[in-house]
Amino acid sequence: MSLSHTAAEYMLSDALLPDPSSSRAKGLRLELPSDRLLKFVTVGLPLFLVSLAFAREFSAGSQISCFSPTNFTGKQSAYTDTACWDSLIHHGFDAEGRAITKSLWALKAFPYSLLVVAVLMYLPYLLWRYAAAPALHCDLLFIIDELDKSYNRSVRLVQHMKKVQQASAEPEQFWEEYERARRERYFEFPLLERYLTCKQHAHALVFIYILRNLLLLLFLAATCLYLVFLHLNIFFQDEFSCSIKTGLLEAEPHIPSLIPCKLVFFSVFQLISLSVGSVYVLLIPVVIYNALQLCQWDKGLLSVYEMLPAFDLLSRRMLTCPLNDLNIILLFLRANISELTSFSRLNAVSALREATANKEDIDTVIDFMTLLAGLEATKPKHQSYTPEAEGSTALSNGAALEPKPGVERMGKASRDSLGSA
Repeated sequence: MSLSHTAAEYMLSDALLPDPSSSRAKGLRLELPSDRLLKFVTVGLPLFLVSLAFAREFSAGSQISCFSPTNFTGKQSAYTDTACWDSLIHHGFDAEGRAITKSLWALKAFPYSLLVVAVLMYLPYLLWRYAAAPALHCDLLFIIDELDKSYNRSVRLVQHMKKVQQASAEPEQFWEEYERARRERYFEFPLLERYLTCKQHAHALVFIYILRNLLLLLFLAATCLYLVFLHLNIFFQDEFSCSIKTGLLEAEPHIPSLIPCKLVFFSVFQLISLSVGSVYVLLIPVVIYNALQLCQWDKGLLSVYEMLPAFDLLSRRMLTCPLNDLNIILLFLRANISELTSFSRLNAVSALREATANKEDIDTVIDFMTLLAGLEATKPKHQSYTPEAEGSTALSNGAALEPKPGVERMGKASRDSLGSA
């Protein structure tokens, strides 16, 4: 018997989670994977393409080529290129023969406008980082720490039950006290549950998150409209007529009134604008999806933690409207699941519970640990339970514990009262 007791003690000791390391606070992810991908693409893509455009400009030299008259010297041709690049004004004639001018200056400002786009795309990230991330960091640290502690409390409670049961001279009296404690919720420590309930009534994080996505969606749409405007008005005209008869050259008779010029970098700017516009259009559904995922609960995480005693946030139907801070916290808990050590343990327990023949014997992690420790062999068999005869039991030594109908009617509120002590 001592060998089995020692084995049970070792099993329960190994089930305890190690103390969290100090690197947990540094390892928390305060951005969802989809948000991180959006930030990388929306900010990095225009910066990368602008760097390529500037590199080509520095390597290729002049970005314009004008067809100067044959009698122009080399310096006069260079002056023509410089003057036409500085002005970027197309001189033409309409259908009625009237002279018109059209500014192409947006082509010169196009690389710098992409820099502005990159800065605008970074603003929603700065909003989240300084307005919401500090509070979210504190919430995640507290909740992750309390979830792991609740699991450890459950295992330590089973260890204590093992010692008390071994030292008890009357096993029947021990199990009577155990059932009474479950009914009267003596072991409930609802700090974490109440904290999560309070987060249901808070809306600061969800407001900032929705505002972040709305700003990002606005900037994406504005950038796409800007690129469409450039294509419709400028990006189909790579040749234009330039006039250099200004200033001291206005009275020179040998200088033609208009000089044809061609933009060398035109195809590069077209490719850059098409790349940015097409990628941004594809990212708009991703931003909308990020905002719409707040319209439903991520119940997978909390359903696993229903195995903890006195944690019945789902069974008591406290999850109402999902547009609150608790839903945001659940999404980020899912993103930081590697820091939540107890989740893998409880997930395995839940899987084993589904594979167990007598599922009614496993309601919480306490029940599962007691089964592993071998306490079920000494549980007395309760034949019946009624509200009029509360506390009265019919004991049968050596039989397994059967669930009481009265206790079953009380649901999780009475069965899982073996709190996270």
